[in-house]
Amino acid sequence: MEKGDKQEQVEEKSVQECPNAEDTAKAAAVIVEEAPKAKGISAVAVLWTFGKCLGALLPVYLAGYYRVSTSLLVCGMMVYTGWKHAREAKEARLRSAIQLREDEDGLASSSVTRLKRELPAWVNFPDVEKVEWLNKVLQQVWPFVGQYLEKLLVETIAPSIRASSGHLQTLSFTKVDMGNKAMKVVGIKAHTENDKGQVLLDLYISYVGNVEINVEVKRYFCKAGVKGIQLHGMMRVILEPLIGDVPIVGAVSMFFIQRPKLDINWTGLTNLLDIPGLNVMSDSMIMDAIASFLVLPNRLVVPLVPGLHVAQLRSPLPRGVVRIHLIEAQNLVAKDNYVKGVMAGLSDPYAILRVGPQTFTSKHIDNTDSPKWDEIYEVIVHEVPGQELEVEVYDKDTDQDDFLGRTKLDLGIVKKSIAVDDWFTLKDTPSGKIHFRLEWLKLLPNTEQLEQVCRNSSITSSKPSHSPSSAILVVYLDKAEALPIKKGNKEPNPMVQLSVQDITRESKICYTTVNPEWEEAFTFFIQDPRNQNIDIQVKDADRVQTLGSLSIPLSRLLSNSNLCLDQWFQLDKSGPASRIYINSVLRVLWLDEERIVSDASSKLESSKQLPQQTAPHSSFATEGLLRIHLLAGQNLVPKDNLMGGMVKGKSDPYVKINIGGETFTSQVIKTNLNPTWNEMYEVILTQLPGQELHLEVFDKDMDVKDDFMGR
Repeated sequence: MEKGDKQEQVEEKSVQECPNAEDTAKAAAVIVEEAPKAKGISAVAVLWTFGKCLGALLPVYLAGYYRVSTSLLVCGMMVYTGWKHAREAKEARLRSAIQLREDEDGLASSSVTRLKRELPAWVNFPDVEKVEWLNKVLQQVWPFVGQYLEKLLVETIAPSIRASSGHLQTLSFTKVDMGNKAMKVVGIKAHTENDKGQVLLDLYISYVGNVEINVEVKRYFCKAGVKGIQLHGMMRVILEPLIGDVPIVGAVSMFFIQRPKLDINWTGLTNLLDIPGLNVMSDSMIMDAIASFLVLPNRLVVPLVPGLHVAQLRSPLPRGVVRIHLIEAQNLVAKDNYVKGVMAGLSDPYAILRVGPQTFTSKHIDNTDSPKWDEIYEVIVHEVPGQELEVEVYDKDTDQDDFLGRTKLDLGIVKKSIAVDDWFTLKDTPSGKIHFRLEWLKLLPNTEQLEQVCRNSSITSSKPSHSPSSAILVVYLDKAEALPIKKGNKEPNPMVQLSVQDITRESKICYTTVNPEWEEAFTFFIQDPRNQNIDIQVKDADRVQTLGSLSIPLSRLLSNSNLCLDQWFQLDKSGPASRIYINSVLRVLWLDEERIVSDASSKLESSKQLPQQTAPHSSFATEGLLRIHLLAGQNLVPKDNLMGGMVKGKSDPYVKINIGGETFTSQVIKTNLNPTWNEMYEVILTQLPGQELHLEVFDKDMDVKDDFMGR
């Protein structure tokens, strides 16, 4: 009975599992419908592939047909390879920057050690503050900034470009998209030690934008554009003058103290700008164009109230002048080797000094590792704090000069100390140090100290190659009127040459006008203003035809109040009504020796003597400037172990100094248990009693947390 029931169940199950013919047909139809259709061979794809192959082989065929040299083909391939590599590297940098911007918070928290050098400025400097609220505002207004820039390019810039040349009459912007990545302010620093009539801010900006701007010149079937821009740098913003009426701030001045880092991803015909060699030239030309109006001494001024003298704000008087005494160097690295390096020789060192756009090169001293230069340079300082003295030492060679080290000093330290006479350790080199004396010269608006300054300058200039200045002359070249017409009844292209002794400077060219407006400032160092003149010549752009001339004795400025001449001057050898408007300002250079802080060596010598009494001296805490000399360390603990700790290595020590809420970090000395730093730090303290100086020594590691070595 049970056997029969089981047989019936098996039969029923087989009947259920066996579909009928109709169901089988439907399932087959569904399978046929769901199965992808077999791809056929596309004629367009075949033709496109054939065309690409033909296009690739065509240059080879033409080269053989016209018997072009193989070296030209190889050179072309090398140029193409370099261009492709530069393009890929630039695109990779842009992608990485955008990715870093999107994941900045996560990366900053998880990889602090690895990314320490690339972290925002507020991480490394305690006086730099985050301003996330400002970044949120920028993100909200960025689309409207894009709309404004699009109108500016299409309605203003494009017509001016079309009018500048007949070849560009068909130029147009086909696409202007500023993207959705807004400019970001990664940190901001407010300076409170300057004039009360201004607000001074340092903005650390970072712009990694997916901007896309396309340009087309239809006449030549030419397309070009930009797809992606990176801009990183520190912009100084000055709000001045402060006024007692709305809007409180009279004008906003903006500029970069140092040139920002710029990276542009080109498209279209401008891809050619990524060719090796040409890319360096194009990038420098673009940066020069930016620097011409937005890097010191140039600045962008936006007036907020009428009646301001914008030219004075655009080119204010310098903060001061630093006189640099390049004295000597010691223990420089020997770069001139003989017998393929078997015999070590010496070097032929020289130094390059930079302060902003001002660059000086010393003479080179043959065959020595301890050169003595004894040279004097004078640099104009437009902004302190901010501007730095950068020094690089090289070995003079017939082919390529070898690098011997560099150092850097904030000129704000010189302004506080009036004079700094010290040795500075060269970085990025095994050994070497350089000796400077730096003096801060105030700009006096009167002649009370002129006689003494000229006497001191004459004493110093009696030495070979020494010619210190006694004053500076700032000339604001404003405009001219009613200049004469050129031959052929053509309007001139006037420019101005300004000369003091053998120094000549030129203004920009104003095209096709008899009423030019230059609005430029020029600065000259003056040895003796009592016996010197400034010669001014207005010329056509060809520098041949003279449109007028003028000579002003500097003694006229000495007799005027505030040492200024701000007026119209009639031009000689010009039209009857031709005149030029110039504002000349003279300032006497004065070294305030009474305020000079004691020499560093004397302070160091006195610090070695033990005090004879426990009670503080009556003059204790009267000095607000504390100078810290970090000299050397001895017998430090080795932290870098080798072979899993079986072999003791050395350490890469550096020091952190904390006092009065400020933190200083020394340079890292590689693989050394007895490091020598020879560094100096200065801090201004309002109250000395009760404050402590904290020093901690660490071992620098690249992959893990820095090891603590003592405090």
